[in-house]
Amino acid sequence: MQAGRRFLLAGALAALAGCEDPKPTKADLLKKAEGARSKADIEKALGAPANVAKLGPAERWTYDARDGVVIVTIVAGYVTFKETGERRK
Repeated sequence: MQAGRRFLLAGALAALAGCEDPKPTKADLLKKAEGARSKADIEKALGAPANVAKLGPAERWTYDARDGVVIVTIVAGYVTFKETGERRK
């Protein structure tokens, strides 16, 4: 009987481990983007954004994180601001 319980517990733990959100946290993304000064630097560090909003020479790149979002503002090809926020519902 003990072996059966251990098997069930191991299966339940494996199932729970598979449910973990694979996305990095906001802090992880900000750390990866440290030192990035240009649009190319950000894309190299973080990959393609989940969303891009453009207004003239300004772009807001949004990256989804496990605990919210990271938004990078780019003007004329250069990073001007990095911020974090909550995911919109």
